[in-house]
Amino acid sequence: FGQFAQVSTCPTCNGSGQVIEDKCGDCGGRGAKQETKTLKIAIPAGVDNGTRLRVSGEGDAGKQGGPSGDLYVYLFVNEDARFQRDGINVMSELDIGYLQAILGCELEIETIDGSAELQIPAGTQPGTVLTLEGKGVPRLGNPVSRCDHSITIRVKIPVKVDREERELLERLATLRGEKVSKGNRNFLENLFHPGS
Repeated sequence: FGQFAQVSTCPTCNGSGQVIEDKCGDCGGRGAKQETKTLKIAIPAGVDNGTRLRVSGEGDAGKQGGPSGDLYVYLFVNEDARFQRDGINVMSELDIGYLQAILGCELEIETIDGSAELQIPAGTQPGTVLTLEGKGVPRLGNPVSRCDHSITIRVKIPVKVDREERELLERLATLRGEKVSKGNRNFLENLFHPGS
């Protein structure tokens, strides 16, 4: 019926051609042992959840004196209560007073780079989105190119006003020809919800 020959790796030397009789107590004759090592890794600007960094030469040792492999590090970015992120755009919200919305103002706000000046135009409506160009997240691999920081304006309307403030507001309503009542509906509601 014929003869068959089968070639397989030697179970004693694992194909190395050498047998270690007096094995090392640390590595058991494998020539390498597992160690824990602390590395300092540079995190580039613009990384996001799931970004994978390759650290060359910091993986497992190569076989039979070969070069070490690479270490892959997966990043998870902590959230910041002040900012939301949409790709490389940054978004936040800003509360301003109703007089600031009517008259306009310049405010200092927090960005990912620190404080920056934001110009609030006169007549800004609730929900208006203002943009600080170039204050977003740097593009990964191109830190010079950056996206924008969008700020949604929220206008705070006071629930109660004192007598002097009410008199001034009623006088202003009279100057503008707007009807106000002594009941629940007031000038501020007319101002931000006209015709309702």
